[in-house]
Amino acid sequence: MHMLLRFTVQNWMSFQNEASLSLVASKEKQHGQRVPSVEKYRTRVLPLAVVYGGNASGKTNLFKALSFIKNLVVRGTTQSSTIPVEVFLLDPKSATEPARFSLEILAEEKIYAYSFAVTRKAVLEEKLVEVLSSSEKVLYERSGARIVFDKSLEKDQALQFVFRGTRDNQLFLTNSISQKVDRFRALYDWFEIHLQLVAPDSRFGRFERFLENGSPTLCAMRDALTRLDTGITNLDFEAVRLDDFGLPKELLSDIDENLKEGNVALLMLRDPIALSRKEGELIARKLVTFHSNSLGESVKFGMESESNGSRRVIDLLPAFLDLCVESSRKVYVIDELDRSLHTLLTRQLLNGYLSSCTQESRAQLLFTTYDVLLMDQDLLRRDEIWTTERTEAGGTRLTPLSDFKDVRYDKDIRKSYLQGRLGGSPRVFFDGRNMHSGHENDCKTGL
Repeated sequence: MHMLLRFTVQNWMSFQNEASLSLVASKEKQHGQRVPSVEKYRTRVLPLAVVYGGNASGKTNLFKALSFIKNLVVRGTTQSSTIPVEVFLLDPKSATEPARFSLEILAEEKIYAYSFAVTRKAVLEEKLVEVLSSSEKVLYERSGARIVFDKSLEKDQALQFVFRGTRDNQLFLTNSISQKVDRFRALYDWFEIHLQLVAPDSRFGRFERFLENGSPTLCAMRDALTRLDTGITNLDFEAVRLDDFGLPKELLSDIDENLKEGNVALLMLRDPIALSRKEGELIARKLVTFHSNSLGESVKFGMESESNGSRRVIDLLPAFLDLCVESSRKVYVIDELDRSLHTLLTRQLLNGYLSSCTQESRAQLLFTTYDVLLMDQDLLRRDEIWTTERTEAGGTRLTPLSDFKDVRYDKDIRKSYLQGRLGGSPRVFFDGRNMHSGHENDCKTGL
């Protein structure tokens, strides 16, 4: 059981003030049959959250914040590197303040609250709390060069040793795992394994899952592509010679030296090339599609010949197939889900996922979108819909629709949203007349 319960960010990019997105269900009863219950904590957890907002309102910054956290936890830092913090720049005071992040996570039947504050030079604070059914236990709390452990951990010499070797620019959680101390492994695994991030330009996520013919993922993708009106009748891999691509010898030598058996590397060339190793031999394959011509014959296409929409479907399908597996524990975060997709196709992907959700499900999907046609209470609950809005100070305000008292379960929320009554819609003061209002001199002088 691995789920995201709450995510909070402060002084990060457009988030000047503390903003929190919660996937803990409210008391409303809409679509209750698909909202999982965690009996131990008497909590219900949402399987989905969608974030709307105008351009430059902060939607993508949520995605970037989660990506930053994952990279800092999983990849860590080198001894001489700075921490890639991007603080709020429109307030001079914020430039000298740390960025703050906190998450509440359900991992292996336990809720953990994990938080930290960082500048470009150092981790200033770090705290891990285990939430019990009626109380909480602070497992450790770090402040600068000092750390305090819970009484049950105080005598653990391995933890003390790990902290003494933790650099200023490194998270204690990350160093404990790198030093093979697995006391907090469940939390680390949530970030490394269960949290999956899909950017608008991500290509072929979880590639290794469907490399082999006969793999369940590849078979399911073939079936789904025919049902989603893409024109694609089949999907397969074709062996290619790396020598044909004119790659530098240094790059080929580096790949050959570092690619281990069972791993997959992806080269983004004209066609994406998947590299793997089998029985010591380096194997290169590219993804190809097939269409039927007017004679009913199968014609092979390279991925560069497919439409942007078809490529986006192929990019996203592994995530949605993963989410729909009954035993899935993945949390997928997808920025701009609707990029290059027709609204009916996007809705079908969401319907397929949500129809697989039950009160026993443990997968989750968090995504951003501009597609207002998805803002439908027949599809989504009010507490699953959030809006981002730019404040007068240039920061981001994050609000769930369930906070608006007049949003009834039978209300057409799209109309209210487009009228600007629910926040998150752009305030546009531009029309064609602005194009011809005598500003030629301003353009010439740069004014």
